[in-house]
Amino acid sequence: MPRRKDIWRCAIVDKPLEQLIAHGYRDAAITWLPAGPEFTFLADPFGIFDGQLLHVFVEHYDYRSRHGTIERLTFDDKRTLINRAPALHEAWHLSYPNVFRAEGAIWMLPEAHRSGTLTLYRAHGHFDDWRAECTIALDCVPVDASVLYHQDRWWMFYTSAASKRSKVADLHLAWAERLTGPWTCHPGNPVQRDPASSRPGGTPVVADGRVMLPVQDCTRSYGAAVRPLWIDNLHETTFSATAGERMQFPPGAPPSCEGMHTLSECGDVTLVDVKTIDSSLGSLRIELGRLLGRYGSR
Repeated sequence: MPRRKDIWRCAIVDKPLEQLIAHGYRDAAITWLPAGPEFTFLADPFGIFDGQLLHVFVEHYDYRSRHGTIERLTFDDKRTLINRAPALHEAWHLSYPNVFRAEGAIWMLPEAHRSGTLTLYRAHGHFDDWRAECTIALDCVPVDASVLYHQDRWWMFYTSAASKRSKVADLHLAWAERLTGPWTCHPGNPVQRDPASSRPGGTPVVADGRVMLPVQDCTRSYGAAVRPLWIDNLHETTFSATAGERMQFPPGAPPSCEGMHTLSECGDVTLVDVKTIDSSLGSLRIELGRLLGRYGSR
């Protein structure tokens, strides 16, 4: 019966991602998102600005139901939380709410491999009305799909949901002329096999003239660290990359911090998350309650 529970906590770092990679957290103000009730957490932060307002989209997870949904937290220009509301709920688990502007619209590409496919959502009217625009057919059911527009086309990075190892170790690549596809999978997939630097962990960007994909280092455990993957060759038929050093945990992270697995760009701020481990008797009670049918199932 599993007793160890990952508990995640998100933060807003007032520093652009490129500078954070180059210089660390020096002189950066950090705002921590609120902690939730016991055995719940917020994770996988992605953001978008609407004027002076910063909208942070996160996975909301409760170990009692084991069903992830997407929430939106809105901050003013002083980083004061002024609103929190549900954003997207499906019959399947949702996480990694990759939100971005492109092609005249606002999009969300959340992690949803338990649905058996990848769905692209479009915002209608405001950030609480997300409607499925299309499903994206790839060479596998993708995990943590992350996109970048570069060299006049879209590139998508993802791992495969085929096995526990492939989720963290097998990096796949696809490209398309338009975000809605059709998508062409790289003939060398998986283009990289390495649990230390394959599963996407945030926003791909061009930094200092090079494509950089934040990736998770899962060699010790899931989400143990995040590091930059510097892509040296991004082409329809070839691929090569070099992993950088692990990122340090942000100042103010709990002393017992055991991981970080998101590094997402949002203008002049960067969003991160860190984890602690709960191995208390309360965690055991949660599992017993699930066995007795008190909380339902996903």
